[in-house]
Amino acid sequence: MKLPISKYVWFDGKYVLTEKAQVPITTHAIHYGTSIFEGIRAYWNGKNLHVFRLDEHVKRFRRSGQFYNISLNFSDKEIINAITGICKKNKLKKSCYIRPFYFVGDYGINLHVTEKAPTSVAVFTFPFGDLFNKRGISAAIVSWRKFSDRSTPPQAKMGGNYLNSIIATQEAKRNGVDEAILLDHDGNVSEAPGENIFIVREGQLATPSLASAALEGITRDAVIKIARDLDIEVVEREITRSELAMSDEIFLTGTAAEITPIIALDGKKISGGKPGDITKKMMEEYTDIVMNKNNDYIHWLTAVY
Repeated sequence: MKLPISKYVWFDGKYVLTEKAQVPITTHAIHYGTSIFEGIRAYWNGKNLHVFRLDEHVKRFRRSGQFYNISLNFSDKEIINAITGICKKNKLKKSCYIRPFYFVGDYGINLHVTEKAPTSVAVFTFPFGDLFNKRGISAAIVSWRKFSDRSTPPQAKMGGNYLNSIIATQEAKRNGVDEAILLDHDGNVSEAPGENIFIVREGQLATPSLASAALEGITRDAVIKIARDLDIEVVEREITRSELAMSDEIFLTGTAAEITPIIALDGKKISGGKPGDITKKMMEEYTDIVMNKNNDYIHWLTAVY
């Protein structure tokens, strides 16, 4: 899928034309996946463009590289300015996706990556709507397991980590469903390839804990906070495969996916084949928040203009 990437990108502190942002074939990240990224959404509400939870994304952006001693050689403020600035530079006045990333550059084939390894940083953006059908999608539990702290830090948003997501997605697509669900090494529910997962049982929300190798997602955190503000009970705990199948409702959360209902799992309808009441309530609340229609969460938004 070719993306309608913006005319300008931010590359190592400068705005350059997209076609001018090039790297050598000896770039370490191309060979070994030594890249760190974030996915960020900005929403146009007819008056302004608001970036959702920008500070939290930038903090995780830096923290991910620290797992591997990969240096982000710009301050948080510089990265924040680059993210809002790339929207301004491209005169974006529509909802969009923003992808900041940094990576180890020309470092030969050396596997001993240190803080002194050369890195580059880039930010690009493009208009973006729904990743999935918001009326609901199908999913299936795949045979591949989510990697864990036993092998690779799950809390680092590293390019190389997402090979696990790619192979899981390929299996799901071969099986004719929209999205995969990965179990952890103990056979409990972990997450989807690019999203966290929530279930509803008897009015209670539950999501896998970080011990199940689930990413500490920023949208996941937002949903937990929103639900508790609505007096909906939320727990983070182990969720077995069989409990997932017995759920009253299931939905995914993520920057790209936002809140997406799962209405069929392994060929079985969930909540009658339509989004459940709590899922719909969370979707409505989330939309109001990102569109700056809820003053209680205005601190989650950063205005671009």
